[in-house]
Amino acid sequence: MSFFITFEGVEGSGKTTQIRRLKKYLSRKGIPCKVTREPGGTRIGEKIRKILLNPEHREMIPLTELLLYESSRAQHVQEVILPLLKKGIVVLSDRFADASTAYQGYARKIDLKWVEKLNRLASFGIKPDITFLLDCPTNLGLKRALERNRRVKNEKEGRFEKEQIEFHDRVRRGYLALAKKEPERVKRIDTRQGEEKVFEKIRGLVDELMGLKKIKPGSHRETDPTV
Repeated sequence: MSFFITFEGVEGSGKTTQIRRLKKYLSRKGIPCKVTREPGGTRIGEKIRKILLNPEHREMIPLTELLLYESSRAQHVQEVILPLLKKGIVVLSDRFADASTAYQGYARKIDLKWVEKLNRLASFGIKPDITFLLDCPTNLGLKRALERNRRVKNEKEGRFEKEQIEFHDRVRRGYLALAKKEPERVKRIDTRQGEEKVFEKIRGLVDELMGLKKIKPGSHRETDPTV
């Protein structure tokens, strides 16, 4: 049986670290899993990612941004996610459709109904079995993100890091609203308690998820979404 697990959060929330730890944990248990990301995950998606994250593209309007994310997502689902799930492989994704709701819906203020419809279309009707919302105050997350960029990428700011703190506050409020709306799927974890405790919670929830009898094979079926 396959599972689709996603990680969400504001910039610098620690998603990459926790995804790597979960992959290592599952691999030790002999559970095949694959890590992927959005935007990206495919050859085409990675090209779109470069456009979206390029700090020089400040003139990009919100609708263009949303449509690029959805285009990357559609390619990602068809080329990577669905084939892996059909093979019984656990998919761990760094962001998915919830990110569009938080960033382009709540933060960019695009009508949430349209964002949700485009999410369903680009996702071909699939939803994660569980989503870990790694939550932290936006100022703390941004500080971590900027330090990471300087350390790893040798650059000061990316396009999203250049946004005002109010933008990132709206992103966080969007994620918290999603957690409140779908508490069974979206699990908020406060990252201020430290990496080890965060992973303990993730591991416990994943163990519980994979032991649930009510989840049936084939739950990742394709649908015919309409806009």
